Amino acid sequence: MTPSAVLETILYVRDLDAAEVFYRDVLGLEWVSKVAGRHVFFRIGQQMLLLFNPVVTAVPPPPDTRLPVPPHGAVGEGHVCFRATADEIPQWRSHLIANGVAIEAEVEWPKGGRSIYFRDPAGNCLEFAEARIWGIEA
Repeated sequence: MTPSAVLETILYVRDLDAAEVFYRDVLGLEWVSKVAGRHVFFRIGQQMLLLFNPVVTAVPPPPDTRLPVPPHGAVGEGHVCFRATADEIPQWRSHLIANGVAIEAEVEWPKGGRSIYFRDPAGNCLEFAEARIWGIEA
């Protein structure tokens, strides 16, 4: 058997309020839900981006909890690449700069396609890239 897709991607952030504003207002993601101090969830098409506070999610849930999700968390910067078309890359670049987000790197990939790298408020490395950098067509 092989999974058909990635359903959730998780980044860990300590300042959920700053991350919520960034992902909602700067990246325009669809806000889904929030538990103050623990997590904030966003929808991206048919996928979910979950932002967790690693200090809270590393603690096991009480035995009588309704949702016994195992503890998890990570320390340090993570990485997520968002899919964008060739036409969208320069538009995202301009939009990010207009919102005070520095572009950390711009890459022309040897097999074709471009990407731009930037950071969220927690220091996670984010990227917009054409799918063809992985040989995936639209």
